[in-house]
Amino acid sequence: MLRLPIIGAALLAATLFVPHAANASTSANFALADFDSTAIGGIETDVLGMALGAASCAVKTGAVDAPETLTVIDYSKPSSERRLWVFDLRSKELLYEELVAHGQGSGANMATQFSNNDESHQTSLGLFVTRDTYVGKNGYSLRLDGLDRGVNDRARDRAIVMHGAPYVSQAFVKANGRLGRSWGCPAISAAVAKQMIDRVKGGGLVFAYYPDAGFIKTSKYLGGCRA
Repeated sequence: MLRLPIIGAALLAATLFVPHAANASTSANFALADFDSTAIGGIETDVLGMALGAASCAVKTGAVDAPETLTVIDYSKPSSERRLWVFDLRSKELLYEELVAHGQGSGANMATQFSNNDESHQTSLGLFVTRDTYVGKNGYSLRLDGLDRGVNDRARDRAIVMHGAPYVSQAFVKANGRLGRSWGCPAISAAVAKQMIDRVKGGGLVFAYYPDAGFIKTSKYLGGCRA
């Protein structure tokens, strides 16, 4: 699949110094060069670079405060492949590389349509921040708040959460040629859900990517950290 040009390496590998508390500070060094290219799994480096740039912008603008983790989902890949990665932003380590489902309204094996609208059952793109957990109809779940206005900012109203699901597994892929699909949530393997959710909850970032020209052009967190 052809990818859109990346919007300047300097913007995507920004290094920021941001206040963390009245008597302390933290260095938010979200630079692609700081990650070992042989230990980032199967993620495309341009996608990781874009995600790091968005994370840097979120800190710079005060949308988040010193996130410890960055979860990147590349929806340009088929659901039958591992397309979710969790990185520790402090140690610069890859923590997880997993399967993740998309919304049933977004496509079959390939996601091609995305929405911020209720009842669309489509996945949303953009930058999210993780919040608290709860136990609901899908078991242990993680609330997400969308930070991209008009793109994913209705995530809370739509109940777009991270949760485990029985239709996210290699066995399901082997039997069906793809994962099952959610109602728009980034559903993950039930076997890893509790552990992963506990690792990323409470202020981590999630960046959902697809080479959509409109999203990339208008996102506040891409292309120079727009006001």
